[in-house]
Amino acid sequence: MAVQFSLNLRFSKKRQDQGHLPDNGLELPGKNGDAVILIHGMTGTPHEMRFLANYLNRQGYAVFCPRLANHGAPLHVLQKSKWEDFYQSVRACYLKIRHQYKHVYTGGLSMGALLALLLADEFKDGIQGVSCLSPTLFYDGWNAPWYRLFLPLAYNTPLKYFAYFKEESPYGIKNEAVRRKVHEFYCKAQLHNMEQVHQYGYPFFPVTLLYQLQRLVKHLKCRLHGIKAPVQLIQAQHDDMSSVRNSKFIYERVKSDRKELVLLHNSYHIITADQERSIVAQHIQRFLSGQPQLV
Repeated sequence: MAVQFSLNLRFSKKRQDQGHLPDNGLELPGKNGDAVILIHGMTGTPHEMRFLANYLNRQGYAVFCPRLANHGAPLHVLQKSKWEDFYQSVRACYLKIRHQYKHVYTGGLSMGALLALLLADEFKDGIQGVSCLSPTLFYDGWNAPWYRLFLPLAYNTPLKYFAYFKEESPYGIKNEAVRRKVHEFYCKAQLHNMEQVHQYGYPFFPVTLLYQLQRLVKHLKCRLHGIKAPVQLIQAQHDDMSSVRNSKFIYERVKSDRKELVLLHNSYHIITADQERSIVAQHIQRFLSGQPQLV
């Protein structure tokens, strides 16, 4: 994750107090009696799961992509969120639908993958399978900034409420056409501007959320050994934000009888929207239907 560190100590809360974006979570009715909950990443939107959602829906699955808590709110609201708030969004979605379908599966991108695993841990008999896409326990990809090592120094100071990262190219995207669109948005983005956030997510990443991710990872690590649902891990071999080490870490610790690791060779971090998104969708559909991984 290539970013530039920015401070905005004179940031006007009044200017940022724009209305929240509408909840544009996806709900697609299915035909086969099974449902899939897809979870977007931190500072992302349900839009990044749209391709997978439409693909799985065409295969007969009902698909639900909830917007995580405070995603769509101004940054000063989002930055005060806790990981427990994000998990509650996922949990509420599951509780709402669990009695309506024969089987419920879940999957998530980046931080969303971690939330999907937590759901499988809490509802051991309710989640029939988990697909983890670019799971992010450690920001250790080839484009991760060297100064990330100093972030823990900011976590315990008020500095974390004023510090933001602004992500830079390649934005987790290898596809040049998609990356160009994201670049145009990010170049013009300002902290208080909510325009197009519903489509591209937040261009600025509050340090407080990195702290919450650290807390989430610490909590999940203690629970991986209790996960027995089938687990699929899909990650790009050249992921710019989080290396394959992340998927291997999870693979080696979950107690699932059925687990698989799929590596991609022509994508970066946002594999739900990158060059191999069709391949990702096919692997997920195969996994959900119980078919073995092709060697």
